Amino acid sequence: MLGEGRGVVEEWLSEFKTLPASQLSSYASTLSQKKSLVPALYRIIQDPNSELLEPVCNQLFELYRNSEDRLRRFTLQFLPELVWVYLRLMASRDRQSNGCIEALLLGIYNLEIVDKEGNSKMLSFTVPSLSKPSVYHEPSSLGSMALTEGALSQHDLIRVVYSGMHPQRETFTAQNRFEVLAFLMLCYNSAVVYMPPSSYQAVCRMSSRLCVCGFPRQQQKLWREPCNRVVLDPEFMVQMLTSVYHAIYNGEWDLGREALDDILYRARLELYSEPLLLGNAMKSSLPDSAPEGSRGRKVLQVEITPTVSRISRSAITAASIRRLRWKRAGKAANPVLYEKGGAYSQSHTRVVLLVAYPELNISKCHCAFPIALLILDQC
Repeated sequence: MLGEGRGVVEEWLSEFKTLPASQLSSYASTLSQKKSLVPALYRIIQDPNSELLEPVCNQLFELYRNSEDRLRRFTLQFLPELVWVYLRLMASRDRQSNGCIEALLLGIYNLEIVDKEGNSKMLSFTVPSLSKPSVYHEPSSLGSMALTEGALSQHDLIRVVYSGMHPQRETFTAQNRFEVLAFLMLCYNSAVVYMPPSSYQAVCRMSSRLCVCGFPRQQQKLWREPCNRVVLDPEFMVQMLTSVYHAIYNGEWDLGREALDDILYRARLELYSEPLLLGNAMKSSLPDSAPEGSRGRKVLQVEITPTVSRISRSAITAASIRRLRWKRAGKAANPVLYEKGGAYSQSHTRVVLLVAYPELNISKCHCAFPIALLILDQC
């Protein structure tokens, strides 16, 4: 490791130890401004023989134990690289160089499965009730449907648990390894919108390398790092797809698509149905080229439909047409109406409207006849 990067890491290790608790918030805001720190930490994590790896892992764990969210996210951004290094060393059976990374991953997992009181945490979400207004709908717009507002309000909100209670783990085993790693990736995905571009690149690299190392496809890659085949779990691959999908649309178009193809390649070989289904759906939905330039940055946009209360009062509606009155005295005060077979002629009625209501501009409107009947009925 270069001396300059080493000095930056050593300074980072020493300054946090002497930092008082009252300055943690300000320290968290300045941590992201140290541009040379994050690349230096990546280089240390990638080198299992570095003498700074153990103090760096201890420091990252101390940051994650803190209640300051920005400090926790700082540690979380390195999770994909930590997982890749851990699994690569496990595949090479180099457990001695893997101890501090394994302890860091287990520490983050044990912190995430409990709440602030130390009780087991259950991750869930609540299906919103249609009886309550939102930015997408108004309950009154449901009309005379069978599920009326009154009927919906009588039903309880549906709570969906997507991650149940997890037991604490003191060590990794072949049985619990991917249960822990999949949960860690779930935690990463829950905060993926706060991750920097370097973390998106790391998660794409991790996904590609884990899926192709030890297979013939690895020979097509630019990286020639020796690595044995890594056993993967379908649930873990689904979490990888979630991270890669976000990276594709947030600056890593090329890396993300490559990672998506590699995950699908591995899923076909393993015959894993869940990652195959999700990955093929993602690939089918991708455009032919990167939106907004080659990097495809910031293209996940949501257009919110306004509710009824947000519609402009100046909009042309049936009620506003009924409120129209003659504005000019003597202008078609007694319009001549033509009648054919007991009903007004559509062509002649359009003429009446053009004379009486020039502001409507309906000369090309095909629905002038019902509008005319509505107006004439109110006059």
